[in-house]
Amino acid sequence: MKAAVVERPGLLTVREVPEPVMGEYDALCDILYCATCSATDWHIIAGTFPFGMQYPAILGHESIGRVVRVGAKVRNFRPGDLVTRAAATGAPEAGLHLGWGAFAERGIVRDYLAMDEDGVKSEDWPFLRMNQVIPPDFDPADATMIINWRETLSYITRMGVRFGSRVLILGSGGVGLSFVNHASNLLAKEVVAVGSPARLDLARRLGATDAYDYHAENLAEQISVEHSEGFDFIIDAVGRLGQVDRVLPLLKVGGSVGIYGVDDYFRLTLAPHLARGTFTFFNGGYAEEESSEAVIRLVRQGRLVAKHNFYDAARIFDLEDINAAFAAVRNREMVKAVVRTSGRG
Repeated sequence: MKAAVVERPGLLTVREVPEPVMGEYDALCDILYCATCSATDWHIIAGTFPFGMQYPAILGHESIGRVVRVGAKVRNFRPGDLVTRAAATGAPEAGLHLGWGAFAERGIVRDYLAMDEDGVKSEDWPFLRMNQVIPPDFDPADATMIINWRETLSYITRMGVRFGSRVLILGSGGVGLSFVNHASNLLAKEVVAVGSPARLDLARRLGATDAYDYHAENLAEQISVEHSEGFDFIIDAVGRLGQVDRVLPLLKVGGSVGIYGVDDYFRLTLAPHLARGTFTFFNGGYAEEESSEAVIRLVRQGRLVAKHNFYDAARIFDLEDINAAFAAVRNREMVKAVVRTSGRG
């Protein structure tokens, strides 16, 4: 089968790789679509992923697959099911590793519920719980956004954003815009987006009550003119060194700041003296599976909409054109690109 492989930092190719290896708790899938990620994927391609990566590596993690065959002990997946986070299995013994492995024609999901019921222990529980069945009538290209939405909704609700909150979000990529959308859906009183000027109107459409160009020289001063009360929460969706410090003077005493992005993950610092007083650094992480039902409900209600907001449905890329897909995102032609991986979408 074909897959997108980062051969070494800076070189992304599409080539033949081994078929997925199925176990008795695995379901084989045609991977229908996979979306680009401007954080994890970019860093793996560039060789700057903060948690390390072995190359060559099959790229991708925001995938939707359709089950075609199930293993002997699978009880919770059936042929025809649409599932999240299907991925190739790689071949480390042959020098082929995984950068999550979803930009591939075929992959597997694992029936972790059956494994749990049978007393099978696994070090991969956190990852396996991401393999969820989604409604059969969902557009699988749209559904690639579910992975992003689950992660970010879990994070923002764990952080404590709720009705009446005042929230400032740094970043206008797929993650930053998802945080804006979620904060609005959670009925935050103020949702202020800071990002690229080309994305500020989109941020407003997704629920931002106000939006500012991150290039502004005196950003905190500019925002404080209309938001003098400050913010209960600041979320940095990018994770670039020094960016939180630019807006830390806007955090209310007792407020909370969280850094979700990974651009400068192990080099990040905070200058706490810039804050108005004592605050909390949120380090509670997220768990995709815990927000799965909520995301599906919000999609049903039309409160999370992928088309036209997060990707261009008229420009879905074939797997062979994956470099063009990443170039389109890099050139800000779209927030995310969706890639047709198996040709069966």
